[in-house]
Order: sequence, then C-alpha cells, then structure tokens
Amino acid sequence: MTRRQFISNSASLLGGLSLGTVTASRAAWSAESTPPAGLKRALILSKPTEASLAALKNAGFDGAEAGILPPSDAEECRAWAEKLGLRIHSVLRGWAEFNSPDAAKVESSLKVTEDALRAAEAYGADAVLLVPCRIGGMKMPRAWEFHLEFDEATGHLREVVAGDNRPYADYIDAHNRAIDASTEAVKRLIPVAEKTGVVIAIENVWNNLWVRPAHFRHFVASFRSPWVRAYYDIGNHVKYAPSEQWILELGSLLAKVHVKDFKLAPADPAGGGEFVNIRDGSVRWPVVRAALDCVNYRDWLTIEGGDLSMEEHRHRLDLIIEGK
Repeated sequence: MTRRQFISNSASLLGGLSLGTVTASRAAWSAESTPPAGLKRALILSKPTEASLAALKNAGFDGAEAGILPPSDAEECRAWAEKLGLRIHSVLRGWAEFNSPDAAKVESSLKVTEDALRAAEAYGADAVLLVPCRIGGMKMPRAWEFHLEFDEATGHLREVVAGDNRPYADYIDAHNRAIDASTEAVKRLIPVAEKTGVVIAIENVWNNLWVRPAHFRHFVASFRSPWVRAYYDIGNHVKYAPSEQWILELGSLLAKVHVKDFKLAPADPAGGGEFVNIRDGSVRWPVVRAALDCVNYRDWLTIEGGDLSMEEHRHRLDLIIEGK
C-alpha cells in the first residue's frame, strides 16, 4: 500500500475498523507472549536499577530506554537487564544546543551527545534520542497556518504560510540557521556513531522546527547515512499533522517510536491541548498501528510520560499493539 492509498483509506479504517487479517492474526496473542511482528514494549528508566528492571519485567515489558551514565555503570545495568531477559535498547539524550551563539555551549552539547553514544554502546543499545536544537521568541504561524515551501538542496525554508511571509522573516531566518547548525553538528557526530555502532535518532519535539512531515523527513534523509535516522514521538506533533501521516512519511527512516498521547482542545484543535495518558487523547491508535505495519516498523514502542502503573501502561500498550 502506498502512503497516498493509506491516507485515502483512513476514514474507512476509523469507521468500520476491522483491520481484516491483521486483527485475526493477533486473536490468539496474549500479554505473556512476545508482541507480534517483532514489536517490543518498553518504558523509560532514566537510571535503571536492579529493582526497577525487575519491576519492569514483572509488569510484562521487554526492555527500557535509559539516561546517560558512565560506561562502567551502563555495563552494570546491561548485566542486570540481560539476567532478567530484558534489553536496554536506547538512550535518552534529549535537548542539545547546536544552534547556540555561544561556541562553548555548542561544544558542550557535542560532548554530551558523544557521552550518550558511548553509554548506549555500553548498555547494548542501538540508538540515542537527540533533539538537535530549538527556536522561539519571534512571531510564528499557528499550527494550522503552516504551509511550507523549502529548498530541496539545503532544506532552507522559503515560505511558511500561503501569502505574505514578511511577518515571519525572523522565524524563517532562525529556522534556516538551526538547520545549518544542526547539520554541521550531526555530521561531526556520525564518526562516533559509526565507531560505537549506535544510531543518532533525531527527534522533533515542540522545538518549533520541521513542523511538517515532509520537511522533517528531508532533514533526516539529508545526511545520507545509516547512522542518522528518526525517533518519532506519536503524541508530540498531533497539532501539526495526524500521527499516521508522520509515520507514513518517515517510513524506513524510523529508528524508534515513543508512545505518547495528546488531547487537542475542542475550541482550538490545531493549537491547544494537553498531554494525557495513552489512549485518553486524540491519537487515532488503530490507524497509527496500521501505519506502523504499512511501513514495516518492527522495533521498540517506548511509553513516555503518564501517571499510570507499570501494569496499566503495559495493558494499554498491548491494546495498541493489537490494533485496538
């Protein structure tokens, strides 16, 4: 199925969603077994301990995403996880400041990211989540107003709305400088990623950058490197475009997926809202699940945020995996 065909069929998937043989093939699956199609369940444990990993195992998860630790500590965590039959699959590096005017902050951001890559290697993880930078403080279009035109060679924005773009000149300039700074920084990190065997998985999270799926894909693909891919958070950009559109656009560039939900405000569905527990918001989970199948995503689904118990998180994630 092509992306265009999938999008055209979304309404029917929502209206009478049976998912055909997909649902039938999952009918016999239980929470105690391995999730279908290679999907694996995880939670974030910033600093895993033997006790927290054991609790994760008892709740039915397959692994965890961890924070940055010295390699010796990460190796100890890896041993605890492997003893339990778990895996620490990714490292949460988070925000960087590659577009800072302060050269010292740029170098510090690079150093922290290198530390994250080495920690991931010690954990036995295969990816590091990186948010390269953020911009703000100037006039920007509202979520529903964005209409991007960009240069295919550089990724630089030419327009961000239909019509008069002069009110957004500062935003366009800041965005283009962020693209250049992030590109230079990530290129410097690729040799470390290759040496450690860990993918730089770029996440786009409320940083006012790459707000349309095609533009984000262009940025990630621009490196033309197997060591640079995308870490997509299902709940982060619902206000800009439905989650399934991001998944279908990113396709084979998807390295990892965060499972999160966002409830759009009825009075301002393209701008307002709040993060909520998974399955309590505006994400169309059956359609998202079908989109993951459509792009042959076969990796980790890591829950981020929420105030549920580990057991309830696992239960809700199981329902998502089943296409419900």
